[in-house]
Amino acid sequence: MRTEKVVKDIARQAGLAASYISAWGEETAVSTETLTSLLAALGYDTSSDESLEASASRLQPRDVLAPVKVIRRGEPVQVELTLGRSARISDFSWRLETEQGDVMEGWLQSQLVSDEREQGGDMLFALPELPLGYHKLEIFRKRRQSPYEMTLIVTPVACYKQPALEKGKKLWGPSVQLYSLRTGHNWGIGDFGDLKQLVSDIAAQGGDFVGLNPIHSLFPANPEGASPYSPSSRRWLNIIYIDVCSAPEFAQCDEALQLVGSETFQQRLAEARDSNWVNYSEVVCLKMAVLPMLFATFKQRHLKAETARGRAFLDFVEAGGESLKHQAAFDALHAELREKDDQIWGWPVFPEQYRHVDSAAVKQFISQHPEQIQLYMYLQWLADTQLAEAQQLAEEKGMVMGLYRDLAVGVCSSGAETWADQGALCQDVSVGAPPDILGPLGQNWGLPPFNPQQLRKTAYQPFIDLLRANMRHCGALRIDHVLGLLRLWWIPKGESAKQGAYMYYPVDDLMAILALESHRYQCAVIGEDLGTVPDEIIEKLATAGIHSYKVFFFETAEDGGYYSPSHYTEQSMSALCTHDMPTLRGFWHCDDLKMGRELGLYPDETQLKALFDGRVESKQRILDSVNWHGFLPENVGRDAMYVPMDRALSEGLQLHLAAGSSALLSLQLEDWLEMDKPVNIPGTIDEYPNWRRKLSVNLEDLFNRQNIADLTKRLTEARARASQTTE
Repeated sequence: MRTEKVVKDIARQAGLAASYISAWGEETAVSTETLTSLLAALGYDTSSDESLEASASRLQPRDVLAPVKVIRRGEPVQVELTLGRSARISDFSWRLETEQGDVMEGWLQSQLVSDEREQGGDMLFALPELPLGYHKLEIFRKRRQSPYEMTLIVTPVACYKQPALEKGKKLWGPSVQLYSLRTGHNWGIGDFGDLKQLVSDIAAQGGDFVGLNPIHSLFPANPEGASPYSPSSRRWLNIIYIDVCSAPEFAQCDEALQLVGSETFQQRLAEARDSNWVNYSEVVCLKMAVLPMLFATFKQRHLKAETARGRAFLDFVEAGGESLKHQAAFDALHAELREKDDQIWGWPVFPEQYRHVDSAAVKQFISQHPEQIQLYMYLQWLADTQLAEAQQLAEEKGMVMGLYRDLAVGVCSSGAETWADQGALCQDVSVGAPPDILGPLGQNWGLPPFNPQQLRKTAYQPFIDLLRANMRHCGALRIDHVLGLLRLWWIPKGESAKQGAYMYYPVDDLMAILALESHRYQCAVIGEDLGTVPDEIIEKLATAGIHSYKVFFFETAEDGGYYSPSHYTEQSMSALCTHDMPTLRGFWHCDDLKMGRELGLYPDETQLKALFDGRVESKQRILDSVNWHGFLPENVGRDAMYVPMDRALSEGLQLHLAAGSSALLSLQLEDWLEMDKPVNIPGTIDEYPNWRRKLSVNLEDLFNRQNIADLTKRLTEARARASQTTE
């Protein structure tokens, strides 16, 4: 028998909230059934009150010494010890080894700050000031063999910012979907070689960064699973972005040169290149016909000969450790199984003996297929090297930031990371969003979240590893749904998004670790904080030095008018549109609403009419605001009913935003090209070809256009003027 009070008490202790404030401003209770299901997913025995309380004692123990403590620089280094009243303080000594290798030790008695044991509290003792980093504390007790251990993490107060940003320089750059880039030489998809070309072009125009969609590993054996926000793993890269021809082995491999040079292969490349939509299956087929040949050449020329290049690869493999081995094993196994059955889309439909990395069958597969696994390690290395070259080029060209990468909110439940998970993820849960005005059914993203109890138990190592993997080779990291550092909407497996609850995370610890890794990698941080933002996190994000996200169309006052970009918080990145929105032209001409009606996304005609009416009003208020601030060109009309989105209006809006106070300004190449089709339509899977639409022209043509050269010059000038205003 379970009682509501016991379920709610234990749920609260686990971090689950029993109620939340809805999008309509009402306090909404979470059902006991939902809380019970989520506790079960966390490993609690929910069969009765007694078993629930017993499992709470097991899963939430009062350790003598907590596994981890995070301290911001400047705070006193004080540690709690939970001991019975009979324990003698004189029996305890301590030893601390810093990350830098220094050792300190002493007796606990001389470090004691307070002893609240008589009142049911803890003992508190102080340690000397520590440098930034990850330190190991051990507490020894006489007549006990093993010490109590804690990881002490000392962090900066705020995330890193480049010196130019600190001095108030306003930056601009495009945010691009890498796969959408077109050039006369790629293989039907934008690649790391195209990225280098774009970096060079943007630097020449005065831009200081190029933003990327998530480039996490997807599914080479199931290439049509193309959403960058449902990755197989967030720790590794999407190998489809390898620029095959620039791999050093390509020029050294006669077999590859002969195949790629053949008339048939060239014809296929031309067709893949000319298509307006990325044909993922064909691109993977073309690249995987050649890349194994390059690996064979690499083995012969470098691994066997033990060259410097061969050693660099082996160093990469060693640094990648178990995580890289698991990623490569998953991709190799998936490819083999998919060859026999093209319905094998992920590990949930693998033959049962292969459904977890620790199974005997998987271990056997790894031992019997070393070359296939090493191939995928080589491909990860090629991708990593080419990404590094793009960032290095940005730095050589004088860009303040260079690349900024995008960290997806979670991983797909059928990919390498969940397949190899050792308990860091809660796999019987999916994250999403509760019902709101635009989505009355809520959203279920199908992504299993980190288990906060497991994070603490492992001293946040999975989170640290994730940041380190994504702060490589970039000057900034954009964190999708940054509110997830505070809380995530957890939905029990198999339930609708309505049957969810908020799980709270140790936000102060996570933000502090984010700041530490940010400084180590000299990587600024941007937090996507759109939607309902709880008051409790706004100040935390600001104090932590995380750039907020300001999308012009969402920055409206209560009366419906638009805030001037000059009033945006300086610590922010502003944008007109995002990958989840229509393009500028699509928004202005209501193409998103028209397409939504065709696709059946708006079954309620009344609601749809209200959206059309609201759009007309928004457009008029935008014109009024831009005109008021002096950025509406004279040849653009003042009545939104009769004004199309043309080049003059588009440039006026971009310059209006460029004159604003945000430190970063993100623009979309689609808007420079006056494109109307969106990248992605949220809420659709098969109804629209999401994540496939390419740019309408080649990069070579794009930057030869006089109007784009003129626009980028004016953007650079507007940003320079805005920088002086800040000073």
